[in-house]
Formats: sequence, structure tokens, C-alpha cells
Amino acid sequence: MNNCIIVTGGAGFIGSNFVNAWVTLGLGKVINLDKLTYAGNMENLAGIEHDHNHIFVHADIGDKDVVNNLLHTHRPRAVVNFAAESHVDRSIHGPGEFIQTNIVGTFNLLEEVRAYWLELDEKEKADFRFLHVSTDEVYGSLGAKDPAFKETNPYEPNSPYSASKAASDHLVRAYHHTYGLPTLTTNCSNNYGPYHFPEKLIPLVIHNALSGKPLPIYGNGSNIRDWLYVGDHCSAIRRVLEAGKVGETYNIGGWNEKTNLEVVHTLCDILDKKKPKPQGSYRDQITYVQDRPGHDQRYAIDATKIERELGWKPAETFETGIQKTVDWYLENQKWVTHVTSGEYKNWVSKNYAERGEEMA
Repeated sequence: MNNCIIVTGGAGFIGSNFVNAWVTLGLGKVINLDKLTYAGNMENLAGIEHDHNHIFVHADIGDKDVVNNLLHTHRPRAVVNFAAESHVDRSIHGPGEFIQTNIVGTFNLLEEVRAYWLELDEKEKADFRFLHVSTDEVYGSLGAKDPAFKETNPYEPNSPYSASKAASDHLVRAYHHTYGLPTLTTNCSNNYGPYHFPEKLIPLVIHNALSGKPLPIYGNGSNIRDWLYVGDHCSAIRRVLEAGKVGETYNIGGWNEKTNLEVVHTLCDILDKKKPKPQGSYRDQITYVQDRPGHDQRYAIDATKIERELGWKPAETFETGIQKTVDWYLENQKWVTHVTSGEYKNWVSKNYAERGEEMA
């Protein structure tokens, strides 16, 4: 075993930010395993394409032979599992892929990792980690005055997506308690930042605003999310991997609760200053669409445990992080143009057309 890690889902939004930072910081070799579904994008990794510390492997986490071969060839000290289908609306339209990737895929990955781990010597066993990246959505929905989610909150998932992630979390927990596999689980709040696929709220609003299209807001825009800058999320995962207590769960949040309408207004106001329209404000493009089925009202993460036990807290406020995010999208319009073609357009059209609004 050497200073090498395997990252699954490392071409997606959070995974690619994690891999880019890991390689740039010189923390060791990364074997990047990604299926390259619609949200996986090799352009996210262009900056480290030729770096000898980054090896990309196009495969599914459910392919046991590939995973087995990578584990025994590279002998990693850790596996960080980002691989997941992760969009609530997609899970409503087609839950099957979420069950297959998030539950069955995680199970297959755990099985291969367990077999590999059992072959290690005692020191290598003790040093090895399997870190599973999950979401706050497994905890369900909060009322306006409810305390934020703690690691001790019961699981109450409300969508096929969150249910599939909850199941994968339970599998990871079971593999630690049953087999002794040294696991760690992180549950994060809503991420935003560079390389975010433009189906999610913030990149979709930026893209549609600049394209002169409607800015879709579900319901009345009162749904609340806790926003976490992706760079902060990556630093938290590195800290948990470094010092987290085996078998524990750590909630990672940004301490930034905002309604969807507040987020959209903030984006419009920033764009009004950075790339003003000839007339009027980007707020003029806001349109309200039919709410999604079972839309959770509020998520909020209590990130006290990770700060108290591991000394981590976010470096960015929402105000600083959102400025960086808008700047990145304005400077990377070529990336946006590439990812907003083909399947993405078909998805947005289907999703919002069903609500009587055409967004694509």
C-alpha cells in the first residue's frame, strides 16, 4: 500500500473539484474511476490531464473485475466514493438508475474493497479508509423553526434519490459494524461552485440569465437550503480522511441558509453588475413553475461536530463563494456551451415542459 487513493465519480461536479485540488496540492496519486454519465465530464479535469499523479479509468463502480484490478494494481490507502446519481428530479422521472448506481453500485464497491482490505497486513489494515460521500437529504425535511440536522437525526428520505443514498449510507455503516471495514461517512449540504452541471439551481440560473431565458423557480421560491462552497466541501473531506474517527459520520455544512428566491435574486444582482443587460435587470427573467412532487421545504446542516472534533469550518461565506462562482462561469463560457448541448437540453426540456414551462 502506498500514498495513492482511488476516487470514484471523480469527473463529476464535487468529485472533479476534489481530484483537481488533491493533485494540485501534491497529496499523492489519484486513480479516478468514473462511468462518465451525463454529469461526468472530462473537461472538468483538463488542468491535470497530463499530470502523472492522475490516472483516469472509464468504468462503473459496479464492475467488480475493474475495481478488483485497480485495488490490487495500485494498492491504495483509501477509497473516496463520490459516484452517485444525484438529481432529485431525475430520480422522480427514472428511479431505476438511482437504485442501480447508488445502492447496487455501492454494494459491489464495498464487496471488492472489503476483499482487498482483508488481504492487507495489520498496519495497512489499520491505516486504510473507505470514505463515503453522502447528502443531507437522507434526513428528510425540516420545518422553519426545527434545529438543523445533526449526525444523530433519524433518516427520513422523501425522494427516490435520497432513499437510494440513505440505503448506501446504511450499507457503509453495516460493513463497518459487521466486517470491521474502516469506513467514514460525510453528509453535506447543497454544494455550489466551478464545474457544476447546469441542471442545478445556481448554474442553471446563471446560464439561463446570460442566454435570455426564463429563470425557473419552483413554487413560490420559499424552499430553504444550506449552501456550501465546493472548495470548502473538498477541504472538509480531506480533513475527515486525515483525522476522522473510524465508523463515524460527519455533517458538512456552510452555515448559509437561503431561500431559493434569495439565491436567485443574489445571482441576478451580481450579474447586473458584472454583465449588465442593455435594459432592465436579470430579475425580469424570473418565472415561477409548478413545484416538484414531495419537494422538501428546508435542509440545514449542523456542522458543529466536525468543527469541534476535527477543527474544520468553511473558509467561504455565501457572499464570497457566490462571487467566485459567478466569476468562474463568466470566465468559462466555453465549458458551459459544451455541457449544455445534447442530453442536457433534452433533459431540461422534458423536465420543465411537464410543468407547462419550456426552459431549454
